[in-house]
Amino acid sequence: MAILPHRNMKREFELACLKAEVIKAVAHPTRLIMVEALKDGERCVCELNELFDADHSTISKHLSVLRNAGVVSDRKEGLKVFYKLEVPCILNFIGCITEVVETKARRQLGVVKGK
Repeated sequence: MAILPHRNMKREFELACLKAEVIKAVAHPTRLIMVEALKDGERCVCELNELFDADHSTISKHLSVLRNAGVVSDRKEGLKVFYKLEVPCILNFIGCITEVVETKARRQLGVVKGK
């Protein structure tokens, strides 16, 4: 059952939906690795392919999801396609997620050690 926003919250709900689409796009391990691989700048699809044991079409589909969400953009140069982060501040968000994971792990370790 869907939760519908109060009529006064329609705009906020629509904006939340747009934000959720971006979060969904990076919420896959393969795509998360791709985003982090682009932190130092533009990379060719062929370079991104080398990071995974997957066929070219699978990698292209993941890049398409990221592109459609506005996370990456692409450009062609001859037969090669290059990708870059459209808005590099997405890395700040990923860094925050890393901090959450580390904090949770420390808390769990504290429980195991009885602290």
